[in-house]
Amino acid sequence: MPPTIGAESSPAAASAPITAEALHRSPNALAPHYSRFRVAEQLLLTGHSHQAWPDCSLEGQVRAWDDAVEMADTKWQRAFAMAEQVKAAYARLMDDRTGSYTLGANTHELVVRFLSALPLRDRPRLVTTDGEFHSIRRQLDRLAEEGVEIVRLPANDPQRLADGLIAAICDKTAAVLVSAVLFQNARIVPGLGEVAIAAGRHGAELLVDVYHALDAIPYSLVSEGLEGAFIVGGGYKYCQLGEGNCFLRVPDGCRMRPVITGWFAEFDVLSSELGGGRVAYGEGAARFAGATYDPTSHYRAARVFDFFTDMGLTPELLREVSQHQVATLAAAFERLDVDPLAIRLPAVPLAELGGFLALQTPHAEHLHQELRRRGVLTDYRADKLRFGPAPYLSDAQLRDSMGLLGEVIRESYP
Repeated sequence: MPPTIGAESSPAAASAPITAEALHRSPNALAPHYSRFRVAEQLLLTGHSHQAWPDCSLEGQVRAWDDAVEMADTKWQRAFAMAEQVKAAYARLMDDRTGSYTLGANTHELVVRFLSALPLRDRPRLVTTDGEFHSIRRQLDRLAEEGVEIVRLPANDPQRLADGLIAAICDKTAAVLVSAVLFQNARIVPGLGEVAIAAGRHGAELLVDVYHALDAIPYSLVSEGLEGAFIVGGGYKYCQLGEGNCFLRVPDGCRMRPVITGWFAEFDVLSSELGGGRVAYGEGAARFAGATYDPTSHYRAARVFDFFTDMGLTPELLREVSQHQVATLAAAFERLDVDPLAIRLPAVPLAELGGFLALQTPHAEHLHQELRRRGVLTDYRADKLRFGPAPYLSDAQLRDSMGLLGEVIRESYP
């Protein structure tokens, strides 16, 4: 039987090729490549929120500066080439053979452009879940205040969530917005391909947030049946790209006209099409483009994507390492033998989790703060204390982090 996190027995040890085993050992084989973040000297358990950048990322930062100095305003040809490399890397990560991409500083600006393209006057209904990240959650809350009907399904049972979304779609639905992996507890949401089919049957769009899937789990749009979906995500977390590297993937044949639109969206439009009384748009993802931006993040991202390729850090290997690390954290927590009323680990099959471990506790904020005082960086969401490993951490560092959690619990809740 597959291992279950939070079950009575400890998870089975991961059997991994030598490259993965080298990442479990002390010293971790990747750690020297992250010397500026001092990953070997710290207990950075925020890999689900912000992973360290490899040292080579500085090369991208410097090259962006050098290009600006050398070329001034003519730098944009090189900057756009960097952006194309980033778009292509995202497409490869998702086995995407048909979509096109626009980039943004954050997912919110991209989601807003998507929402502005929906026919909300005629179809004033959006279907979503209560497990969406704030970039979607807050914006939909505000739209609800303006009269848009927001159907928000509970995400407490991800295995049945797709069925609930399908049942909630009707001819008044403009779009469904849902995550591939839930940001609060790392639960994978299966069956989104079926949601895409149901949305298409009713003329609605599907937008999938894959932020917690990219480089945390192998994710193929082809296998998932999501080639007709909009996809939003970014590289701040598991891809190690840093800020400013989000994307909106647009399905082939899209003819939508976002109301929130930047002047980059007319780059591909012939001059004869401009000034004709109707705002013109480029093709595909160009329709959702923004405006002038700082290209430094794309230089950095392109260099980091190259680093991942050079080091053989494929989604498959990263998933293998991540599953081992999450299981290691879970086993170390179970050995603490603490009062489950103070903190507990929900019983979830390991294969149903993404790239981090969420512990349930009414004391999440206090434990987070006390761990930080002891040099363990975690984070929390409501009653969930989150431990996010990363491939540059050794097993010993993971066990040390849980050991310090045990100290905090025994001191705070004897």
